[in-house]
Amino acid sequence: MPATTRAAVLRAHGEPLVIEELPLPGECAPGAAVVEVTCATLCATDVHLWSGAMSFPGMLPLVLGHEMVGRVVAHGEDTRDALGRPIKVGDRIGWSESTCGHCHGCTVLREPVACANRGYGFMQRADAWPYATGGLAEHAYVAATSQKLLLPDDVADTWAAASGCAVKTVVHAFERAGGLRPGANVVIQGAGGLGLVATALATAAGAGVVITVGAPAARLDLATRFGADVTIGLSGEPADRVAEVMAATDGRGADLVLDMAGAPGVAAEAVDMAAWGGKYVVVGTTGPRPDPVPLGTVMGKQLAVLGSLNGDISDYHRAIEFLREFRSFFAWDELFSEPVGLAGASDALAAMSRLEQVKAVVQPGLS
Repeated sequence: MPATTRAAVLRAHGEPLVIEELPLPGECAPGAAVVEVTCATLCATDVHLWSGAMSFPGMLPLVLGHEMVGRVVAHGEDTRDALGRPIKVGDRIGWSESTCGHCHGCTVLREPVACANRGYGFMQRADAWPYATGGLAEHAYVAATSQKLLLPDDVADTWAAASGCAVKTVVHAFERAGGLRPGANVVIQGAGGLGLVATALATAAGAGVVITVGAPAARLDLATRFGADVTIGLSGEPADRVAEVMAATDGRGADLVLDMAGAPGVAAEAVDMAAWGGKYVVVGTTGPRPDPVPLGTVMGKQLAVLGSLNGDISDYHRAIEFLREFRSFFAWDELFSEPVGLAGASDALAAMSRLEQVKAVVQPGLS
């Protein structure tokens, strides 16, 4: 087992990542593992953390990356995946965030995302044990309390990595909405990784009219290839976008509106776009910024407004299976950019911030 690992460390918001050598734990605890990270895909959250748009007190220094897969190079006693299968050296695994198993969120609510001690990428400093837990490192320590999955051979590294956050977040959002009635009209706000996967999932689930709202034009073109019947850009006024949704749905509006963007003003638009008795699921919003919502419209239309936060290991498993089962319908590889090594991670984050890439890919072992 290696004693140290190279990692791209965030030491200051908005600054290039610093390539450093970080220590690795001297041994694996029972149920834990050390993996050689073969692929990390970057999420919009990584971009927000890098830029400082999203921050937490005392979070730096930090190894970014919470969508990753790797090959096991060492493991503790009786290390198994979430389905009880033994994990061996050489196995390819993905994993979800660590949970404590004994707080109110874990035991009473039985919601892993409500864990008071949840360990997830941006919550684990790079100067404290176990040091390297993020995806932008050649090796990562996977805690015993992280739920792990042995990955099928026919699922690409990029697909499996993105399932660790983006895809499972979308799967969880549809579950929070109670699924999708066949023929229901759906609006997806946002054409990033979340919005594009949501477009595909709505199409696969038998939606009626699927409408994707976002930018730039290249992403809306991809949304069309992922099943969107109508795409709406952001050049007009909110009232124009609402009118286009109404026109596309014969004046009814959307039975389900999914906020996958989190941009200012989307809440008011979502409520106006929704059909009477519809559902509005908030997924993409980050941080404490207030956003006006017309509560009179929520009441008058009898709308259900739901929050949806990330997902757990069950959503991760379903995300893998969704990508696997629908690979002949959707060209998933179109979501991902050409891979770069750790030295190119800063440029990849900057490119994503300019909306030039949907999902940047980092292979830490590349020179």
